[in-house]
Amino acid sequence: MAGDEGIAVVDTAADGRSWGSTRAWVERRLPPGDRIRAVAELRGGWTSWMRRLDIEGRGAPYSLVLRSFVKPFYVKHAVGLLTREAGVLGLLAGTDVPAASLWGVDAAAEHCEHPSLLMSLLPGSVRLDEDDVERRTGLLARQLAALHAMPVPERDRPRAYQAWTSPERVRVPVGTVRPELWSRAVEVIRRDPPAHRPCFLHRDFHPGNVLFGGHGADLVITGVVDWVETSWGPADLDVAHCSTALALLHGVPAGMRLVDHYLAAGGAISDDPADHLYWRLLDALAFAPDAEKVAGPWRDLGRVDLTPAVLAHRLEEYLQALFSRYG
Repeated sequence: MAGDEGIAVVDTAADGRSWGSTRAWVERRLPPGDRIRAVAELRGGWTSWMRRLDIEGRGAPYSLVLRSFVKPFYVKHAVGLLTREAGVLGLLAGTDVPAASLWGVDAAAEHCEHPSLLMSLLPGSVRLDEDDVERRTGLLARQLAALHAMPVPERDRPRAYQAWTSPERVRVPVGTVRPELWSRAVEVIRRDPPAHRPCFLHRDFHPGNVLFGGHGADLVITGVVDWVETSWGPADLDVAHCSTALALLHGVPAGMRLVDHYLAAGGAISDDPADHLYWRLLDALAFAPDAEKVAGPWRDLGRVDLTPAVLAHRLEEYLQALFSRYG
């Protein structure tokens, strides 16, 4: 997980309760003689409570990351989510993917106050500012193409992808002056999903789940995090999700350029523009009406300009841009 940005020392669990059981569970997984010296909160996520644990002992000090689900919805689904992430981290160990190493998981909260997963701390930080956006976009595309090309034995493949919206669930922005645009977009996703060649998907790949190090020509991706939604499905869907996020963060042109970088990196999407449009709209419409759900963590990391009005406008403009290119 992320490195040193947004740190605040905390002593209790997110709901005010003691975290003594969780601490004891963590320390049982450390080498003999090691113990937790300090705990700090990592900001920028909304599904989990993230803590950096600074460890000291017989050797050089090091840090780990503890993900805990405390919101009722995620506690309810924690066994599936955290078990999946633990399995994916094991699958990625020894590959070129810059993912964390698994140290332990208590998905059912049998030992911890909350369902939790313990992993290594990755270097780097989330970069959501407007500096070097084009270079970052190229790196995101290359990383995504590499993930999709990763061979995965059938026995190790994650679950089939799940759609995050449907025609009946789309929420059209109140007061839009282009209701026909929204109606047209919803009609596109009423069809059956297009035939596709499935591959390994991160499924929630976007700038908030990627860590960077360096600057300018030395800029590199140092980590990819948050593997709880990892799936098996169309590469177009991962491209769609990252594209939507870029359009919301940096403007519609940034969201539209990702696919060009992805293809240049050797990635492959559907040959049929109508099929690719389906996947792009299936993702974009899940953010309606204004992407406020994801904007909170982005604002916590400094993007206070991303108001509901700005995001709603960008999302609508993005829908139009997709139709102009693929429709």
